Amino acid sequence: MLLNLSLFFLFLTASDITVQAIGVNWGTTSSHPLPPDKVVELLKSNKITKVKLFDADPLVLQALSGSNIGVAVGIPNSMLKSLNSSRKVAESWVHDNVTRYVSSGSSGVRIDSLKVRHKNVNGREVLNLGELDCFEIEAQLSEPSVVLGLSTIFGKCIARNTQTLIRRSELIYPFGYVAIGDEPFHQSYGEQYHPFVIGSAMNIQTALAKVSLANQVKVVVPCSYDTFQSESSFPSKGHFRPDLNKTMIELLTFLRKHHSPFFVTISPFINFHQNKNISLNFSLFEETKHPRNDGHRTYKNSFDLGYDTLVTALSTVGFPEMDVVVAKIGWPTDGAANATSSTAEIFMKGLMDHLRSKSGTPLRPRNPPIETYIYSLLDEDQRSIVDGNFERHWGVFTFDGQAKYNVDLGQGSKNLVNAQYVEYLSSKWCVVNNNKDLSNATASSLDACSTADCTAISPGGSCFNISWPANISYAFNNY
Repeated sequence: MLLNLSLFFLFLTASDITVQAIGVNWGTTSSHPLPPDKVVELLKSNKITKVKLFDADPLVLQALSGSNIGVAVGIPNSMLKSLNSSRKVAESWVHDNVTRYVSSGSSGVRIDSLKVRHKNVNGREVLNLGELDCFEIEAQLSEPSVVLGLSTIFGKCIARNTQTLIRRSELIYPFGYVAIGDEPFHQSYGEQYHPFVIGSAMNIQTALAKVSLANQVKVVVPCSYDTFQSESSFPSKGHFRPDLNKTMIELLTFLRKHHSPFFVTISPFINFHQNKNISLNFSLFEETKHPRNDGHRTYKNSFDLGYDTLVTALSTVGFPEMDVVVAKIGWPTDGAANATSSTAEIFMKGLMDHLRSKSGTPLRPRNPPIETYIYSLLDEDQRSIVDGNFERHWGVFTFDGQAKYNVDLGQGSKNLVNAQYVEYLSSKWCVVNNNKDLSNATASSLDACSTADCTAISPGGSCFNISWPANISYAFNNY
């Protein structure tokens, strides 16, 4: 039975259309995950209309059924080898995680198909989107008024019945995504996934085309913050990592051919911790006295600095017009110096103001990322801490859906709405019995922390200063 699921379509009303979308990452690597239906309620309560997943959990996809929330569904790195080697595996994955959730009926306005005509406004045939100043899309809509809404919003559009001309830089991507891997090019993985990424993307693309979904669902590859770099920290010197250069050209060629954007993590927090020349104020959009100059371009915040470093890297390998989606960006609230809720709130408010201004960056003025996904919706206490203990504390909300701070993510209010009617275990806190032999307590607590999340009592954590044996109690209670 086909489910009434809006996962891979954009639902629009004339008043809801915006040039760029703000979404969130929803990870489930938690020892006590919030039930998926509660998470969907949380998303809807805060008017979050796009979500990026790291896998294809059927319970999560089921909970999103009929929610009108656009989804980027993920494929874990562990599947890349098999997807690369077998089209049948790719077809099976698409059937199980895409096709079965798409139906012909839904509430609201739904874009059922989208086709790009390879003609510019003068009628000349062109080979790819990069050559287009303006191109025509055909959208079969249940309400033609939405097209008129598009022309009103964009101003420069020309609406004729259900056909609309939109300048390329102002195009909304009305698609869902399949994300190939979870940052498979991250340096911590070495090259173990490099040989499988492009083949996996191609096989998934073929599988989507086979079921006539290639126009609605775009194949992308989330790239980590360390896929591009600049030894001088100047955007004008940006380039892809030498070990990735050939693979990046192959990936970008694939993305351009299929009109898909480049997914990338921008991390002002990690950049701040790794670069002594980057100030906290510069990272938090609060720098006024000491901007950074790169030639005749002036940078007032770390986000623009990182984004334009990527733009230069893209241009260097021949893709200067590639559209960019910021797949992950955020600020953690524990596990490192300056990882606090108050600092995260300052960063998030600065980021939201910057994105809503549509000012873009020095290299792409008035051309901000087409979509931005906040990292992350919830804390995940089982997330890998290869990059640092802060990796388990990126959530805007705690693991149980309670807001750590307030920020307008699109809900029209600075006050976030907490998850409601969450069921908890009975409240208990055990303490060390000082009358017992505690000679092995420290060793036992380390064993407990190998499974439990003890990042808060680790160096840089919010509870690092609690003394023995209170830290022993903390470790075993978390266990």
